[in-house]
Amino acid sequence: MPASIPLRSDFDAPRVRNLARRCCDAKQSRRLLSLAAVYDGMTRAEAARIGGMDRQTLRDWVHRFNDEGPDGLANRKAPGRARYLNDAEMKALGAIVETGPDPAVDGVVRWRRIDLKQVIEERFGVVYSERAISDLLGELGFAHMSARPQHPRQDERIIKAFKKTSPTRLQRT
Repeated sequence: MPASIPLRSDFDAPRVRNLARRCCDAKQSRRLLSLAAVYDGMTRAEAARIGGMDRQTLRDWVHRFNDEGPDGLANRKAPGRARYLNDAEMKALGAIVETGPDPAVDGVVRWRRIDLKQVIEERFGVVYSERAISDLLGELGFAHMSARPQHPRQDERIIKAFKKTSPTRLQRT
């Protein structure tokens, strides 16, 4: 059987247990408690059982703990697939959204996700789903907002005359 990987020497069981007690993440706390059991001299198999994992998984966590300390035991968000548009294309997409559509050229008066999907496909040769367009816009800092509709023949003078104004209140002296 191969030799077990030694734990960092700058930590000990009480200190690791104290970190586990103060930790808000239950999974990280459970991993810390398993490592504290190893510091106490428990076998790796028994310590892994305490943390609800197998010995190989504990070994992987020992590597991360030795490299990064207690913060290395927290779950990480998976990086996911890289986006298809590069930074220059994302900047160009941001400019397209910021300037808005030209009704004569684009045939629309405001951008919708389906419209932007077609624009991206035509200009950059990349196919995205409508849902992915929302993610791209969020990454660019845009939020879903829709302007209040305005009738093309609406008259500002009539709107001003229609608005009700409250009489001024008299103040006691």
